[in-house]
Amino acid sequence: MASTNYRLLLPLLLSSILLMNQAVNCDKDEEDNLLQGINKYRESLNLAALTKNENAECLADEIAEQFKNKPCTNTTGANTVPGTEPQFPNYPTLLVKCHLNVSNTRDGVVMPACIPGLVPSLVLTNFTKSLYSDNLNDTKFTGAGIGSEDNWIVVVLTTDTPDGSFVPTTNTPDGSLVNNAAHMVSKINLIYCSLLLLIGSVSLL
Repeated sequence: MASTNYRLLLPLLLSSILLMNQAVNCDKDEEDNLLQGINKYRESLNLAALTKNENAECLADEIAEQFKNKPCTNTTGANTVPGTEPQFPNYPTLLVKCHLNVSNTRDGVVMPACIPGLVPSLVLTNFTKSLYSDNLNDTKFTGAGIGSEDNWIVVVLTTDTPDGSFVPTTNTPDGSLVNNAAHMVSKINLIYCSLLLLIGSVSLL
């Protein structure tokens, strides 16, 4: 009887993990699609692709969170001149949340946009065929972090200079402490959810 339970348990556990990973990936579809679209746009201009910057992504997420309850109006999003969305509030506070400061972000640029439903083609157009395209055409930008909430999506561009690297404030010279901590939290959350599903499956057997 016990061996039968274990044989049933393994497929349930594997299915749970796969479903969980797919849910996590779905949450990032808008960001990943936009980064791919931006890089194809830059490729067409013979520019290097932007690499994902997790610290800039943290800031983009925080800014998108600030904007999420603000509706798309005649002065925001795809219904207006793209690239002219309002500035974000509480910028210094948001930097602190991501272990950043003005000195390592001053060369970067933040580009928020409001597009109803975050339709992929409209999202990309809002950045590549707008005032934002000037930044996307600039060779000094080498990385990007993207965050989204509701109808808002935010792109943060970074450079490879100290003033635009978005290296987090930390006690370690290379910033590995903060980066590793972020990865560890993500892994712990995944393991925790897997264990909860495992316990639930066992209780059903």
